[in-house]
Amino acid sequence: MPRLAIFDLDGTLVDSAPDIHAALDRLMAGQGRASFSRAEVTAMIGDGVRVLVQRATAARALDFSEALLEHFTADYTARAAEATALFPGIAGALAALRAEGWALAVCTNKPAAATAALLGALGLDGAFAAVGGGDSFPVRKPDPGHLLGTLHAAGGDPARAIMIGDHRNDVLAAQGAGLPCLFAGWGYGTPAMAAGAAAVLDSPAGLLPALRDLLP
Repeated sequence: MPRLAIFDLDGTLVDSAPDIHAALDRLMAGQGRASFSRAEVTAMIGDGVRVLVQRATAARALDFSEALLEHFTADYTARAAEATALFPGIAGALAALRAEGWALAVCTNKPAAATAALLGALGLDGAFAAVGGGDSFPVRKPDPGHLLGTLHAAGGDPARAIMIGDHRNDVLAAQGAGLPCLFAGWGYGTPAMAAGAAAVLDSPAGLLPALRDLLP
């Protein structure tokens, strides 16, 4: 059975903050509210779309509603890849892992439809053995069931799998599932979120050596 690298998406594989930021600003403009700074937006990312919209509406003194959530989700999904791109070095790291025989998967709290649209637009729709979105299972990160569900969908073995992510939810999900976690220091998370990770990486260039160290 091949070794399995399970990646978070936003802030780990892709810099999606520009498109999330733009969609939130469009939502706020429709409600007559001020736009956000990029720092405000990146601090909101990581807990799924419902929590994202709840945080955004609270920050602008709006009442959260299902209608606002649905509006944001539809708008963002349709325009999820306008400015989003892979982080520098990610394409090469994924290619190197595949060349060494690693299987790859994605475990993200982003909804499955938006995830599929984004991966397709970036030419990555066939790159992963499994993609577990935030609504693919009854639970999502930090619940380890989300990570384990993605792992099993990819045909992986927990003893031969590693999580890579930039958020405390990734570290907590990995701990609960009994997997090591590499923390993507180039992403949106703060250093405090890395507590419990096997290592903190400064750039995607460190992915292959770190993965090899954990699973020779």
